[in-house]
Amino acid sequence: MRLPNLHHGGSVRCPQMARLIAKRSRRFSHHCLNHTPPLLTRPSSRLRTVSTDSFYTPPETSHHYRFHLATSWAGKPDLAEDRGMIKVPFPKESVIGMWRDQMLRRDVSGKRRKPSLAKDAGEDFFFVQEMQNASVGMHSFSARLVILSCYYLSHCILQGIAFGVADGVGGWVDSGVDPSLFSQLLMYHAHRYCRAAWAGEPEIDPTMDYEEREQVEGWELTPYSCLDLAYGGVLRERRVPAGSSTACILSLNASSGLLRAANLGDSGFSIVRSSNVIYKQPSQTHFFNCPKQLTKLPAGSGRKFSRACVDSPSEADTYSTKLRDGDIVVAYTDGFSDNVFSSEMLTICSLVARQGGTEDQQVQSMADRLVEFSRQCMMDTRKVSPFEREAAREGMFFRGGKIDDVTVIVALVREIS
Repeated sequence: MRLPNLHHGGSVRCPQMARLIAKRSRRFSHHCLNHTPPLLTRPSSRLRTVSTDSFYTPPETSHHYRFHLATSWAGKPDLAEDRGMIKVPFPKESVIGMWRDQMLRRDVSGKRRKPSLAKDAGEDFFFVQEMQNASVGMHSFSARLVILSCYYLSHCILQGIAFGVADGVGGWVDSGVDPSLFSQLLMYHAHRYCRAAWAGEPEIDPTMDYEEREQVEGWELTPYSCLDLAYGGVLRERRVPAGSSTACILSLNASSGLLRAANLGDSGFSIVRSSNVIYKQPSQTHFFNCPKQLTKLPAGSGRKFSRACVDSPSEADTYSTKLRDGDIVVAYTDGFSDNVFSSEMLTICSLVARQGGTEDQQVQSMADRLVEFSRQCMMDTRKVSPFEREAAREGMFFRGGKIDDVTVIVALVREIS
């Protein structure tokens, strides 16, 4: 089903939606002659952040949520053994190449990054994508919204948000495969499916007639389904003949505050509440330093890759919980979790929060400092790391941090009464 072309900061380019708005405007105009609509201000965007608000009018017992997001990443330092690898990236003029470059050049609110920050993510990649709201009907399509501009209407609908991280498995370098292509393509397809979907089940106003209900387009998409669909897109892409990646995808519902997640491999996320980690996603591994991974084998490879790890989206761990005001969600690749302990993550988040500033400034500072600290840890052979401790449990000797790409996404939850 073709969806309305709703985009951030733009207008609704959908004749069906326009007819629906006009029809409901006529229906409610008699009842709203003496009603002064509330003033809605244009949502603000700040450097490398995005805030999503819910303008849906709920029952008195329900709440709405605003999410402040920030991203930060850093490719691993150049290693001698990697310098000889020839990388063939997606062409800049291709759809995937343009999306990749836009993600790296711009923050999630659409502003251009400083040149020094537009760095390569290495074999990691990520996405952040607004989704449609969890509820639509008499509240979101009321006459008071009809008189507003299409810009505001689009923001009343697009109020869920999805984001994720992926880490291309570096072992494919030995077979002449660029590991970054798989993770980039996986996140591209995740973004593509999420932008046309709902963060929750659409709730249709029972007073709407059949014709009006037909205008409500889209479908509910869980992170698990998104992961499955995105993986299918990678398998169909001829420009990526082989590769594998871990993945962690989350969605946040601005109407209910519901977090849903799907994780395969050793990427993951943590939820911080009141200076405590109330949940940390466990890693999925076959054995030490070999995570579960979505894999695409070369066509006609035969027995050459008979021992390769080939996992399915059906093996992903799923999780859901209701978020609260002040919760912090941190999603990351293993370049972070292998080098930074949860207690250290809490300390950094607490220090940033004490420094004050807007919510947008705080989450960006948290993301940047978490990435910076993980980079320091991975180069330090004297500091004990989570990776070192895990190796010791397996009877292996390893000292210090593990050099790797690192990507972090931080989301701060604010409840709107």
